[in-house]
Amino acid sequence: MAESPLGIQTSALRPGHPDFLDLPWHLSVVAWEGVSPRLERMPVGLSRHPVVFVNYGGRLYACKELPPDIATKEYELLRRMEELRLPVVTPVGYVQVRHQEEEAGVLITRYLDYSLPYHYLFKQPDLARYRDHLMDALAGLLVQLHLAGVYWGDCSLSNTLYRRDAGALQAYLVDAETAEVHGELSTQLRAHDLEIMEENVYGALVDLAAMASLPADFPVNDVGVEIRRRYEALWHEVTRTETVTPEERFRIRDRIRALNTLGFSVDEVELTAVQGGERLRLRAFVADRSFHRDLLQNLTGLDAEETQARQMINEIQELRATLSQKENRSMPLSAAAYRWLNEFYLPIISRLQPLADKNSQPAELYCQLLEHKWYLSERAGRDVGHRAALEDFMRLLSRRAGRRTRG
Repeated sequence: MAESPLGIQTSALRPGHPDFLDLPWHLSVVAWEGVSPRLERMPVGLSRHPVVFVNYGGRLYACKELPPDIATKEYELLRRMEELRLPVVTPVGYVQVRHQEEEAGVLITRYLDYSLPYHYLFKQPDLARYRDHLMDALAGLLVQLHLAGVYWGDCSLSNTLYRRDAGALQAYLVDAETAEVHGELSTQLRAHDLEIMEENVYGALVDLAAMASLPADFPVNDVGVEIRRRYEALWHEVTRTETVTPEERFRIRDRIRALNTLGFSVDEVELTAVQGGERLRLRAFVADRSFHRDLLQNLTGLDAEETQARQMINEIQELRATLSQKENRSMPLSAAAYRWLNEFYLPIISRLQPLADKNSQPAELYCQLLEHKWYLSERAGRDVGHRAALEDFMRLLSRRAGRRTRG
């Protein structure tokens, strides 16, 4: 298309989002401050390129300025990864503009709601307990990418956002400038990605230490090594093969269940005869790491992170068993999920949300209640039930809200 008065030369935007035409495209994004009323200040990690955030009716979008060809490439890569159901930010579109006789590209992505940059997990004292989970989250993200044939090329703490996930963390890729998508990733590329990860993690933690944002005895040298160790353990568990005899077919089911417990959906199982047909080599091919998330969404319509979904599915299964015994009949899982959603989840969330801070994701809030219920039950030596746990948890949230107000 011809250049518009706004300075836009070319744009490609997905439906369901704003047209962004009211932004000052004739200026570099670094000059939007004070010019566009849509700008919002949000935490952002280190980046080679400037990033700003814009607000459209309460929906936030990130605009990253970079060379036009790289903006187009990154947009297409993010869309490909999204199709592979990988945890990445949602690509919305890109705009190619001209300002001050220079061409630039701006990649637009949906801001990841309820997310935290890594430095918040180190600088905020109340988030310190998530630091260990960060290592699992980054290792798990790399495993998911590599299983899908994605070479990241710049794995770092800065290029990742984190969502709280039932007391743990889920990592999301937010920068794909250097990424490549292959049919299958070679051992050499996986090793190179891990080397880059270790170097980048070390560099980021050294910077935090220099700003006195880490405890004096924090093991800066060990974190990247530990992430690699956790990656290799998870990679082995997901990709390993084993041999079974015809009489051990139950191990096929056990293998699938073990992968499902880790959150991985199994796409297919390959059985190959070995030793003259007396034994079978078993290999499972995983599709993605959204097993419980997909199941919960299919049953209830709720969107949750994988660990959150696993906890809620477990509760639905417990309710199903209780109701089946009480009513002396086998209850379908879908019927139990309907009862759970309307008798537990929705009423509880409606009472908790007014007391929680605005960054509290509903599913995470519910899982915090389950954790509180477990704590109270352990202390009482019996199951205290949802009602007592809810009342006590609401008192706790009220005290926190009071401290936030006084602060």
